[in-house]
Amino acid sequence: MSNHGVLYIVAAPSGGGKTSLVKNLLASTGDVVVSVSHTTRPKRPGDQDGVDYFFISEEEFSCMVQAQAFIEHADVFGYHYGTSKQWVMDKLRSGTDIILEIDWQGSRQIRQLFAEAISIFILPPSVEVLRQRLVDRNQDSREVIAHRMQLAQSEMRHYYEFDYLIINDDFAVAAESLRSIVISNRLKTAFQAHVHEKLLAELVGNS
Repeated sequence: MSNHGVLYIVAAPSGGGKTSLVKNLLASTGDVVVSVSHTTRPKRPGDQDGVDYFFISEEEFSCMVQAQAFIEHADVFGYHYGTSKQWVMDKLRSGTDIILEIDWQGSRQIRQLFAEAISIFILPPSVEVLRQRLVDRNQDSREVIAHRMQLAQSEMRHYYEFDYLIINDDFAVAAESLRSIVISNRLKTAFQAHVHEKLLAELVGNS
């Protein structure tokens, strides 16, 4: 068995708390990174190229699509987002776990290419809480929020397609649930047998 990382798909409706939960996971767990997607959307205040996203033009994105450089790509709120095939493969081969923050459509594409990917869907505790979270961001107009709510309810209908479901009501509980999925996967016998190959050989003997 090679030292190969695991691909995790994390999806949620806008306002579901996905980004905060993933940031918490990165801070509390080693050997896991978030995939940095390519996007055509403009930079927002605080965005860093190559850290938050690779910001590229529509023309560059189209060229990458034609070159089949993405393992998935989607149109979200009028902008294009895509995950670089080469970037993901390099990280997995190095033994690093990767988190893909994508929507349910992207998740379908990923699972067709990576059958062993582990998918996680995050839901809010109620429609009212989701709406309030979008309002509290203070980033969008009421019209945009109403549109996001419509899209969110459409997205949430696909929860059953995922391996794990986390209700993000109490953040600490949801964060620990997400981390437990990663940790429990690393405790599988096949993974542990590779990591502790020498120890196991000593414990059980070579005969």
